[in-house]
Amino acid sequence: MHGMHSVDANLLLALDALLREGSVLGAARRMGLSPPAMSRTLQRLRDATGDPLLVRAGRRMMPTPRAIAIRERVHVASSEVRALLDKAADLDLSTLERTFTVRGNDYLLGVIGQRLDVRVQSEAPRVRLAFLPEGTEDVEALRSGDVELDVGVQSQLGPELRVRKLFEDKMVGVVRKDHPLGRGRLTPKRLASVGHVVVSRRGKGRGSLDVALEALGLARRVERIVPTHFAAAWLVRESDRMAMVPGRFAAQVSGQLGLRSVPLGIELPPLAIALAWHPRYDADKPHAWLRECFYRVAQKLK
Repeated sequence: MHGMHSVDANLLLALDALLREGSVLGAARRMGLSPPAMSRTLQRLRDATGDPLLVRAGRRMMPTPRAIAIRERVHVASSEVRALLDKAADLDLSTLERTFTVRGNDYLLGVIGQRLDVRVQSEAPRVRLAFLPEGTEDVEALRSGDVELDVGVQSQLGPELRVRKLFEDKMVGVVRKDHPLGRGRLTPKRLASVGHVVVSRRGKGRGSLDVALEALGLARRVERIVPTHFAAAWLVRESDRMAMVPGRFAAQVSGQLGLRSVPLGIELPPLAIALAWHPRYDADKPHAWLRECFYRVAQKLK
């Protein structure tokens, strides 16, 4: 840096916006500036760092190695600056305008989505919730701030992340209303005798049920793999197949979709659904309020 006097707090925030958006236009939108003003800011940043930072490649801008190296630290530092400069006034939910990015699957939306929606709407009508599907980059998106709150079964998360348990669930089978499996006890043998629809966002056909069946010398036929629980429920209502879904989800949608819930008759580990977030949001009042919304809604589940 050529003399610290050339770097003010707004430059740091602008650098963060540029590195996150990868474009002058996107960064201008994020900062509420005009594109020409953001272009001038980028030039000031180039002068200050002695590095081009973003270089044109076709229609896109690509970060330089230096930009990639400092991106994470810039983001953390700008979050700190924002926290320091934001008025620490009491939270006024009625006027709060903010978009929260929440990662979770459709099971979560099916089970607590409606109640959460009503609560958020009544307390903070201007808040926007952006639900992202679960991906593979579990920890990185939380560290970078691309995901502010993760809701689901929390496994292998980074040691620094905060986790708060919401509720437990157990897997059940769902079949169409008049399916033969709906009559009598569902033994492991009967379980293995039907075609299965498996929910997997990564297209995997194996799960804890296969492990349990193999221990009994049995195997099931996985005939369909779908990315969401709603898709699985929709498929089985028109076929002889069975799907395995969490019990709370089955309880919410079975009646509406004309399905019947059947206990699996085989012991599977319970699902613990929890919130996970990065500690940088610990003291962020709006974030704490949203976490509390999730927690309160989850406590109301029977």
